[in-house]
Amino acid sequence: MSRSLGSVNSVSRLTALLGSALLAIGCQGTTPDQSAAQTRTPPPSVPGPVPAQSIAASRRTAITSAVERVAPAVVTVQTETVERVPADYFEYFMGGRSGERRSAGIGSGFIIRADGVIVTNAHVIGGATKVSVAMRDGTTYDAKVVGVDETNDLAVVKIAATKLSIATLGTSSDLVVGEWTIALGNPFGFVLGNSEPSVSVGVVSAVGRNLAGRGEGGGVYVDMIQTDAAINPGNSGGPLVNAMGEVIGVNSSIYSPTGGSVGLGFAIPIDRTKRIVEDLLVHGSVRQPWVGLRLQALQAENARQAAASGAIVGRVVPGSPADRAGIRAGDEIVRAGTRVVRNAFDWEARLLDIRVGESVPLALRRNGREVSVTVTVADAPEVNAPKVTVLSDLQLITLTDAIRQERGIASSTGALVYKVSERISDQIGLQSGDVIVQVGRSRIGSAEAASTAIDREGGRGPIVLVFERGRQLLQTSFSLR
Repeated sequence: MSRSLGSVNSVSRLTALLGSALLAIGCQGTTPDQSAAQTRTPPPSVPGPVPAQSIAASRRTAITSAVERVAPAVVTVQTETVERVPADYFEYFMGGRSGERRSAGIGSGFIIRADGVIVTNAHVIGGATKVSVAMRDGTTYDAKVVGVDETNDLAVVKIAATKLSIATLGTSSDLVVGEWTIALGNPFGFVLGNSEPSVSVGVVSAVGRNLAGRGEGGGVYVDMIQTDAAINPGNSGGPLVNAMGEVIGVNSSIYSPTGGSVGLGFAIPIDRTKRIVEDLLVHGSVRQPWVGLRLQALQAENARQAAASGAIVGRVVPGSPADRAGIRAGDEIVRAGTRVVRNAFDWEARLLDIRVGESVPLALRRNGREVSVTVTVADAPEVNAPKVTVLSDLQLITLTDAIRQERGIASSTGALVYKVSERISDQIGLQSGDVIVQVGRSRIGSAEAASTAIDREGGRGPIVLVFERGRQLLQTSFSLR
């Protein structure tokens, strides 16, 4: 019994000791369950709904502000061309008389003066017999063509309106590759239902781009702004805008194997546009800067070789600004002002950006060393030459020695085709730059002689013209009706 009681007492003492130990442990820490409960990461709090006013505020960006600033000044340019065509067979059978064929065209433009001065592309209004402008609200005005510069693919038209919204013109001299660009215009015209401009957004993909191939128009596309903002047919002439709502270029052309935008759009820099527009407004035409040198023909098999071919002087016109500056055949132009010249495209781009009367420092490479000269730019010889209009759509000027040297013409006398309409070009085959050297059996010594001979020969029957093109003599014949 005493053994049993002793066991019970031993157990009691052991239990007391264990309890004291556990109590001591409890005073120093926590139980495993308690520890897990205290170290568990609390669940993330669920955010409440975003206030509607915050969402509305986030919709407004620099781009939306820029569009609001420029869109009221963007217009749709509508054209109509009337062509004389033979009457249809039934009409011809019943008496035979000529008819008319009317074709419509469309493009874009933007207002630069509150009294209705509008900038667009030359190819938008080229050959048009009627031009009208549709405003953003649908109001339409007849437009007068102030001037056209086909070389730079720019034109100025004017409408009889006042207090119009205008587009703010920026600069293209400090463009940053990668900065936002916004293209505005009226792609595909009224197929989209109204005259509100469409907006597409991209970036400045590159600057100083030279297009070796032809764009949509017939201009010289050098030193262009490249953008991936979508430009489609009908966008031509609309503004390319930066994120501040300033016009930095005029949408002009695209490169596309499909005819639609593939992200290769090109715009005429606004700094060049300002100069051209000023000339058109003041003079009605552009004073063409002339230096009096011709570069050697490119001997390149591909575009990459052409880009690195250099700008080698092939010929200098005697008595020209280049001649007076001391430039020689064989010199390589390596810099014009601050601009590096790597090829003929770079040289053409620099010529488009200088003004008549401006003095331009040139760096030349001659016999392995660099030579510095300064050339004072003059008007192209044919600009101030008297013009003779023939057949209503054909302008001729008398061939002079300066023009002959400048253009590399072989004939000593003749009448230079200064300007010719598309209609006359299609019917006769003459192009701008051709030189008429003979009409019938009469040798041509001046523009007036060509006009007299064409009138005389036209009364006798078909007219036979002999003309020079590319230093080769060609022949065409036509009849006056």
